[in-house]
Amino acid sequence: MAEAFYVYILATRKDGPLYVGITSDLPKRVFEHKTHAIPGFTARYNVDRLVYFEVFEDPVTAISREKQLKKWRRAWKVELIERDNPEWRDLAEEFIP
Repeated sequence: MAEAFYVYILATRKDGPLYVGITSDLPKRVFEHKTHAIPGFTARYNVDRLVYFEVFEDPVTAISREKQLKKWRRAWKVELIERDNPEWRDLAEEFIP
């Protein structure tokens, strides 16, 4: 199976901060956010709910998409999230116990 690359958005709640990231191991990276294993923005603001992600086959396309989303206005990101996840469920619950 080919390696996958993920662009993801984390949130605390709908009106809270949003974080856009990229990884090749989504379950591991989300676990690191949830356990505050790596200091930084997400640990400081407790941003640990996976509310959106996209899968890519190559890192160049994934990095390009991450950069694009980071430049987006907050309202555009909220609209993107709500298109697929209107309840802002923590999608990580599907693969992290």
